Amino acid sequence: MGSISLRDVAVIASTPLFRNLNLVIGERDRLGLVAGNGAGKSTLLKCLAGLIEPTSGEIIRSRGMRVALVEQDVPETLLDLSLHDAVLNALPPLERDTQEWRVHVVLDEFETPPDLRERPVRALSGGWQRLALIARAWVTEPDVLLFDEPTNHLDLEKLLLLERWIANAAGSIPMVIASHDRDFLDACTTKTLFLRPETSVMFAHPYRRARGLLADHDAALADKNEKDRREIKRLRQNAGELRNVGINSGSDLLLTKAKQLNKRAEALEDGLQALHKERSGEIRLGNRGTHARVLLTLENVTVCRPDGARLFEIPKLEVAQADRIVLLGKNGAGKSQLIRLLHKAMRAQGGEAGIKVSPSVALGYTDQDMSQLPDKATPFDFILSTFRLGDQKSMGLLAGAGFSVEKQRQPIAKLSPGQKARLGLLALRLVEPNFYLMDEPTNHVDIPGREALETEILSTEATGILVSHDRSFVKTVGTRFLVIERARLREEDSPDVFFAALAGDAPSR
Repeated sequence: MGSISLRDVAVIASTPLFRNLNLVIGERDRLGLVAGNGAGKSTLLKCLAGLIEPTSGEIIRSRGMRVALVEQDVPETLLDLSLHDAVLNALPPLERDTQEWRVHVVLDEFETPPDLRERPVRALSGGWQRLALIARAWVTEPDVLLFDEPTNHLDLEKLLLLERWIANAAGSIPMVIASHDRDFLDACTTKTLFLRPETSVMFAHPYRRARGLLADHDAALADKNEKDRREIKRLRQNAGELRNVGINSGSDLLLTKAKQLNKRAEALEDGLQALHKERSGEIRLGNRGTHARVLLTLENVTVCRPDGARLFEIPKLEVAQADRIVLLGKNGAGKSQLIRLLHKAMRAQGGEAGIKVSPSVALGYTDQDMSQLPDKATPFDFILSTFRLGDQKSMGLLAGAGFSVEKQRQPIAKLSPGQKARLGLLALRLVEPNFYLMDEPTNHVDIPGREALETEILSTEATGILVSHDRSFVKTVGTRFLVIERARLREEDSPDVFFAALAGDAPSR
């Protein structure tokens, strides 16, 4: 099986991404890689795969080791191939005729419907494109698998399928998984590496247990730093007093002792470790409030596909203040269609049959791709022109959201998905809505950002309807749970019944 060993590995761009990284990835290791957006996870994975070289240090792979990296984006060269051919294309050319059977085996493992196998990759959903990339990596029979955000674009059904596959089909093969999905990390990893610019920290536990240990580690480090600073101050003061007495009395012994105390203080100063601070930027929300008790009412509303085919009906639904309704259902059940229908109606103040919107509603809306952002504009131009806050205020808000001056002046189209998500959430905050419509608001948002978003939603007592495949997010912010199943809408007390049914642990109703 072999292993990958890292010795004092560092990558330094304009600032360090990580340094002094030492670890071994061996048989049965399932390493979760955790860091904020832009903090070096993708870079480290590319170093492990041998695609780029670190700034310093060495990475040693066992002789003949095959390393497969599942990156976030589908290469342009694959988009016009069928799903079957895209996976086949991952094999060496001389093996494609004799080893084509492996493609069918892998696609069967991922429960791929026959009609999808001949569909162009370009025409597949984001979730199936993601599984296509994983299948391409797996068909090459690698010795190590590296995943860069494997849950992006996966609906919950496919996400649970991937969890089962990692737990069962993938066997003892080592894996490194960079992900912002906390439940996925808990289900699929046994170790966690918190990647940091100065001193990265690793624990032999899945994410949540490791996160608790990390908090203890950081608290202990902060306490040690504080004690050392007090001791440094004491040593400096004593050294100064001894030096003065030594000079006045002409005592070489006292002067020597003063130098010794200063050296001890210098040694303690050299040992001080910088405390880690997340660099991804703040996330905040607003709530302008309203006196209305019920903000939205639906009665005898039919939700349809774009082609007019009926998906499900809503006999009656009221959304009152502080209701946070989570829509649950398999992919294609109609969750996003309902969000789009409500968005259209609320922008028109109830212009759709059967939908009544309170006149006091101020809407905040985000979709999965942050398509409400103008691609050709820069973040600075977008915030300045939309909210008219002035140059300095606009720049300050963007800086607080994690945008450097350089990023503020780049076209939005060139931003990373995580940066687009943060810009969309900043715009949402500036609208100061009292009703949120959010379709996958945590897409591409890192773990600190997700936790900040959860905190903001709870602290502002937000009202709204949302769709999310992040189970932790759903459980934390949801107050009501509507399940779309068999063309019907029903309410559940918690999302656990739906989650269990998808996982195969309980029958759906």
